[in-house]
Parts: sequence; structure tokens; C-alpha cells
Amino acid sequence: MARQAAYLIGVAVRAPSPHNTQPWRFGVSGDAIELYADASRQLLVDPDGREMLISCGAALFGLRLAVRSLGHRPQVELLPRSAAHRPLARVRLGPAAPLTGAERKMLTAVPHRHTHRGPFAAEPLPAGLFAQLRDDARAEGATLTEIEHGPAHQELMAIVAASARRQDRDPRSRAETRLWSHEASCQARDGVPALAFPAVSSHRAGRLPQRDFDLGRGLGLLSAGGPVPPVTAVLVTQGDGEEEWLQAGQALYRLLLHAASQWVFASLNTQPLEDAAIRSLIRNRLALAGSPQMLLALGVSRTAHPTARRPAADLMGMQGN
Repeated sequence: MARQAAYLIGVAVRAPSPHNTQPWRFGVSGDAIELYADASRQLLVDPDGREMLISCGAALFGLRLAVRSLGHRPQVELLPRSAAHRPLARVRLGPAAPLTGAERKMLTAVPHRHTHRGPFAAEPLPAGLFAQLRDDARAEGATLTEIEHGPAHQELMAIVAASARRQDRDPRSRAETRLWSHEASCQARDGVPALAFPAVSSHRAGRLPQRDFDLGRGLGLLSAGGPVPPVTAVLVTQGDGEEEWLQAGQALYRLLLHAASQWVFASLNTQPLEDAAIRSLIRNRLALAGSPQMLLALGVSRTAHPTARRPAADLMGMQGN
């Protein structure tokens, strides 16, 4: 594991995180890699660390997938987050097992998988793909539910739009978004660069509102608008605690990589779900079987705009207890 650490961590850190904060670090020993939450990168609008732990769960799935590429099953030990500076998970090499075709396709999608903030193509998802994505979520202990057009979809859009308007006016949220968004010439390897967001924020009927990363600065280089994405979905977990947040992250990255292997990407909407009361409201109004952890708009795109990541060497060095 130590000899392969840079490669393994390099795959893990391609995982999604809010504002591309990359709130994780790794400890490396001879036979294990430990995953830690980096609270110095926790957003102010995420006081419970929910989004941070979802991100770390996504990185954990990336680490598991990277281990599979070595021809082994990962042995994962989830650890209680009962004290500061304790790891969330410890991953070791398990028994040898050949990489499956599905896993190979997901690995191929790692470099170009990205959160999509531009227009989608005017075409449906590939036949049968959404059912497969539901299976991906289920395999990680979560549920992916499509919100079909109709009363439930209208209810969700109304709740999300109202919440987004309130949060867009929140000075703390705006300041944090400004901090983590960069002009095109910026060389930062975290945050959201101008090539990954549009200059015009649009809250179009029938689609999840996008967070306004431009904030009137005229930095964004992506096109805005486009057709309404063909699928709107909610990623749900049975509970709403730290264990479920890690589950949600693993399910999220697994299904996103599967989708990206067929050039289907997701516009991720987590801003309204930062409020536990809004999560509860969405659960009740949509009669969901659990707590909503991520809202997704899925569609086809023939172009990819992946954002930069910090090098693996900068993320190693945490020591386990």
C-alpha cells in the first residue's frame, strides 16, 4: 500500500466535494491507508460537517476502486469519529480478485468525471442507465429516486428555488462562494475555476437552480441555459447521521463514475440541503423513504471540464492513533 500510495490517493481525490474544497487527508503505513476529514476545509455553511463527510465518503469509494485496479478487494474498516484527528476509515489490501469490466469502465471515467454546470445535450440518458445507477446506489446502502415531472417535481422545484433565493442573499454564503471561485488565470488546485461555471446564473423553470459562482464578476466561461436535463433525482439514505453521510458519498461517487463512463454527468445541488429543516421538508413533501443527501440533474454532454486537484504528496502525513 505504501509503495502505491500516490497512485491510490490520486484516484481517491478525484471525488466531488462542495466548492471543490477537497476536505480530506490521508495517513500511509506499510499495509494501510487511512482517510481523515480535514476540518480546516469545512465550509461555514456546513456546521455539522455533513457535506464534508459526504465528500470523504466519495474519496473512500475512489480509494476502494483504486485498490480494485491493483487486482485486490479492499478491506475497509470504518472508524468512529469520536475524537479529533482520528481517521474515518482504514483501507488495506484484501484477497486477490480480477478487476471487472464495470470497474474498468469506472476507472477510465475518473479523469473526465466532473460536476456539470453548463448546458446538457438535448437527448435522453442511454437506455437502461438510470436503473443501473439505482443499483449502484443500493449497493452502497443508499437509494437513488427519480423525481418524475408532475406534482412531486413541481413541489421539489418550489422548495429548492425558495431556499436558493434565501441562501443567495446570505452574506456568509456569498463570501464563502467568492473565496472558493477563481478567475481563469488562477493556478489554484482547489476551488472552482472560471472554466467550470457560467457568468450568468439562471433559475429556469423545471431545473434545479445552480449556485451562483460568478457573483456578478463576469468571470464565468461556461455557456448558460440549454434544455432541461432529462432526469432529476434525489440520493437518499435511511438515516441522517455520520455513518449515512459516508454511505451517501460512496454511493454518489460510484454512480457518478458509472454515468460518466457513458458521458452522462450530473449537476449537483446541495445548497438547500445544508439546512436540516429543508431536508426534512423535502423528505415529507416527496414521501421519500429516508433523508435526502444530494439532488442531481443528469444529462448527456460530449465535453468535459474537470477541475484541478491537489497532488497526492500534499495530502499525506496524518498519523493514526
